[in-house]
Amino acid sequence: MRHLPHASSHRQRRIAVAATAMAVLGLSVAPSATASAPLAPTDVVARTASTPTDATKGPTGLYLFQYTYRNHLTIGGGNFTLGGRVYVVVKYNSGQVRYDGTVTAKTNSGVPGGAAYLETNISSPCAPGNNGYARAYDYSTGTWSPKLPVPICVRFD
Repeated sequence: MRHLPHASSHRQRRIAVAATAMAVLGLSVAPSATASAPLAPTDVVARTASTPTDATKGPTGLYLFQYTYRNHLTIGGGNFTLGGRVYVVVKYNSGQVRYDGTVTAKTNSGVPGGAAYLETNISSPCAPGNNGYARAYDYSTGTWSPKLPVPICVRFD
């Protein structure tokens, strides 16, 4: 994994990271994967203050990317409902939650739709290998992002 050169400002770095993620996303999405079927009323998840539990929704254009900021794993993403709440969770591959939080999707010139960013308390960078994943849930649409494989640093003392 390459590290981005240091930009002269935090805004320039965020735009560079978002542009890189969008380029990777554009190369990895098959044309047939961009169309999704409308959700039936039975597919709607009840919007409560608790943690969302239905992770079986299909892709809806939501996407995530990762980067290191202040020596922490940071999860970013786009195509969320602008001004809506977004639940972001980082889990080990076993399903155990390592970190979670809720943020508000805001505008960002380099990210389509609402952009969500969550700086975790997970150290980064760490040894190669993805032993976990991140997902995001858009409360406004009741949909999950695809899983994003991530490395979760584990201390050995």
